[in-house]
Amino acid sequence: MTGLLVAGTTSDAGKSLVVTGLCRALARRGVRVAPYKAQNMSNNSMVVDGADGAGSEIGRAQWTQALAARAVPEVAMNPVLLKPGGERRSHVVVMGRPGGTVSSRDWKTGRRHLAAAAHAAYADLASRYDVVVAEGAGSPAEVNLRAGDYVNMGLARAFSLPTVVVGDIDRGGVLAAFVGTRELLDPADRALLAGWVVNKFRGDPTLLRPGLEELERRTSLPVHGVLPWRPDVWLDSEDALDLEGRAAGTGGDARRVVVVRFPRISNFTDVDALALEPDLDVVFASGPRDLGDADLVVLPGTRATLEDLAWMRARGLDRAVLDHAGRGRPVLGICGGCQVLGRVVRDPIGIEGAAGAVVDGLGLLDLETEFGEEKVLRRHEPAGYEIHHGRVRGRLTAGSVTGTMVHGALEDDAVRAAYLAETLGVTSRTSFPAARERRLDLLGDLVEEHLDVPALLSLARGGTR
Repeated sequence: MTGLLVAGTTSDAGKSLVVTGLCRALARRGVRVAPYKAQNMSNNSMVVDGADGAGSEIGRAQWTQALAARAVPEVAMNPVLLKPGGERRSHVVVMGRPGGTVSSRDWKTGRRHLAAAAHAAYADLASRYDVVVAEGAGSPAEVNLRAGDYVNMGLARAFSLPTVVVGDIDRGGVLAAFVGTRELLDPADRALLAGWVVNKFRGDPTLLRPGLEELERRTSLPVHGVLPWRPDVWLDSEDALDLEGRAAGTGGDARRVVVVRFPRISNFTDVDALALEPDLDVVFASGPRDLGDADLVVLPGTRATLEDLAWMRARGLDRAVLDHAGRGRPVLGICGGCQVLGRVVRDPIGIEGAAGAVVDGLGLLDLETEFGEEKVLRRHEPAGYEIHHGRVRGRLTAGSVTGTMVHGALEDDAVRAAYLAETLGVTSRTSFPAARERRLDLLGDLVEEHLDVPALLSLARGGTR
């Protein structure tokens, strides 16, 4: 089998970026390449076609990486998706379908079936593609979790994958992180390490060179490249770590779009298309005062509608949204945000908590939500998808207030243009699909220019480190 594991010294070190850029660079060379992540923990997901023709759910990052690879996104590219449902418990998606829950205490013994599904998916991809570029999760040096690991060195050991480790130099201490990662691995895992990649470097490369030479001397492993820090690099994110960096911040005469930052926010990539509009200033906010000068308020998706509705009320955000709508200004609710805008939310079987819960919504839309056991997974053409347990009945519009259960609809240029013209009097001046493709090409360019792509391809094809 041919493949490469891209691990990281930490979460958010740049693994997704490197995998995405490498997928595009290899696809340009005519290599049939597939992205893969054994287990993703994210509330940002996407619906793809399952093997049985029904909708299936995978992490948004792997969907984007498949576009970079010019491959059809499929469930094998992210066989296990964990959607955090609390501090220590996650809802599980296995091969695109709901698979119960898992807690932090299940790490060693309760995830063996997940490892089996993940490894079978990797073997399937490897049988159909020239190269599989796998993305790790967190850090392979979390040795306390090694016994149950099937995402980092557990995956590498199962398939003898050469492993390249990415580190974020912008955080500081990256050289120590590289050396520490190697030292913490046991000999069998350490034998699979194949080199290092430095991410987010600013400054004069000649000043870094002595440090890289010392790193290579101490570890006997090559540095495969140094990626520069680029403010215009953008990806569909896995989690909320980079939410603050997603604001457009155009200022001036731009119309202000305020997105309520729910504690359990999900699929916040819905507003990326708005953030690319030059006449909009998109910001995330969690306090009522932040809504005071908003032209448009967006209530995004949430993994826990009832809990986030209670959070809004505790902070006075409910009154701020009601005041905003009362002045005739537009409000947009997406999926869970749409449910919040309705009259009532019912949870008869305890999908989100105690069975039988009945909670009043904000009452801005004449609709009711009732949670059902079966999750709705449905794609829409040309853009958009549904992922929800809540079924809504009633009207989705009332004056300046609009609700939708469809994620990603604003990525369709025609839909977004019509909505902005009607609600804000703004003319859309960008194409989201074209912008995404340009940025995937930019990542490919960065990888081509700053990483040793031939060496990485040789590793993936079974070459020596």
